[in-house]
Amino acid sequence: AGYRVYSIDLLGYGYSSKPFPTSAAARAISGENGRNLGSPEAVLGTAGGGQRTAPVQLEHPLGSVYNFYTWSEQLCDFVEDVVKSQGSANGSRGGTALVCNSIGTISGLQAAVDRPDLFNGVLSVNPNFRELHVAEVPGFVQPIVGAVQSALRKYGQPLFDSLANPGTVKQILKEPYNDASQVTDELVDVLLSPLLLDGAADVVFDTLSYSAGPLPEQLLQDDRLNAPVWVCWGEKDPWTPPKRVLALERFESVKRLVTLPTAGHCPHDEEPHNVNPILIDFLKTLS
Repeated sequence: AGYRVYSIDLLGYGYSSKPFPTSAAARAISGENGRNLGSPEAVLGTAGGGQRTAPVQLEHPLGSVYNFYTWSEQLCDFVEDVVKSQGSANGSRGGTALVCNSIGTISGLQAAVDRPDLFNGVLSVNPNFRELHVAEVPGFVQPIVGAVQSALRKYGQPLFDSLANPGTVKQILKEPYNDASQVTDELVDVLLSPLLLDGAADVVFDTLSYSAGPLPEQLLQDDRLNAPVWVCWGEKDPWTPPKRVLALERFESVKRLVTLPTAGHCPHDEEPHNVNPILIDFLKTLS
């Protein structure tokens, strides 16, 4: 189709560097540095498609480098240092479009908010609403969640080692994938191999303990977001509340919401023949 495509391993994931989350070296490059964070009030969604207002704690409670501001800055730096230096591949007006799946939606939206001059569109595929965020969890449950997260950080390595094997990973993946035949040995290897690298377990448990940071609806209503947003959602996704996804159409920034009746949490992998035309149509609107 004439588009140049990049797939990025964000810090801590894939084959990227995995510094210990709260080491001095990691804290020095944290995207939270220099930001005026806090717990601003935001209008969020509910599983039933309604709305509610809640304070959203933005700062990582442990000061970890693995936060959405770090990943946003990494995306912005990549565009500045790599994408712009190679020029436009398709004659577009010069911006870069972000295509994000699941929790990656938040990194992409944050980048588009931070640097509206760099990004001309965001396509979110099955956005994640981060139900373990303190703004999402009832107050009486938060101490329990926090205790479990703390225990995993301290004592979770044996559990991680027992789960990090092909058979277990394949079984876990069959939950978000509606079409179990798509959970191939190749897919398992692609996801499992990076998890066996040094430092990967620390990143996994740190991410599971990250109950702060921006949320999708909060970013979609941010005045700094100029990029049009499309949402693509597989209706068989067991992890994403259907009515909450559909309610995203209320935001002015969301220009189109497309549903795929037979896809799960990763439609781009399960049904590329249906997702690719949506992606091409989205990119054409940016040209």
